[in-house]
Amino acid sequence: MSFRATVLTLYPEMFPGHLGQSLAGRALERGDAAIEPVNIRDFATDRHRSVDDTPAGGGAGMVLRPDILATAIDAVSPVGDPRPRLLMSPRGRPLTQARVRALAEGPGAVIVCGRFEGVDQRVIDARDLEEVSIGDYVLSGGEPAALILLDAVIRVLPGVMGNAQSGTHESFEDGLLEHPHYTRPQLFEGRAIPEVLTSGNHKAIEDWRAAQSLALTRARRPDLLPGDKPDRTAARQPAK
Repeated sequence: MSFRATVLTLYPEMFPGHLGQSLAGRALERGDAAIEPVNIRDFATDRHRSVDDTPAGGGAGMVLRPDILATAIDAVSPVGDPRPRLLMSPRGRPLTQARVRALAEGPGAVIVCGRFEGVDQRVIDARDLEEVSIGDYVLSGGEPAALILLDAVIRVLPGVMGNAQSGTHESFEDGLLEHPHYTRPQLFEGRAIPEVLTSGNHKAIEDWRAAQSLALTRARRPDLLPGDKPDRTAARQPAK
């Protein structure tokens, strides 16, 4: 069974974007994955094809209307569709490699790309949208975030990467950042490959890589280490 993603967006021409190239592009050509962009404006009911309105209570920006978005979701994901419904949002739960793996093991996803000031909360609740964030920053829309999520998922689908181990020896797969890599030449601008990597001692190499991963994680992402969580009480930016 292939992975099928339906993307609800105001800019369907942004898909498949870079996913039409390299590993993901070949996966799409083989049918291992499919990306179907659907224009939310196709479900508008007025002659101007409007999909947004001013926020209740006042404030800047516009908000995607719940009735139009709900109609779009129902059209592409009718009752019985087993695919999770995702909303790309900076206020969502951070995307993790574990969630990527879980999505890759399923039939696909329905992905909603927000625009303007955000999405009416009522359609989020009524259509059980899972809000997903790719980082603590705000984009102009959910499309780039959706492309990143799909990139992460498609590359770990069975058969997409030539070497099956490529997807298991990476950052976040074991909860740590990945160790440094080296290749020829042996000497580059006075910097040599660490001797342990050319020693032929596989146990020593694995131990070195594990120690490097731990040291890099402690220095750059201590939040990934148990019992070493930073204070995250600062207010998050609102969804866009």
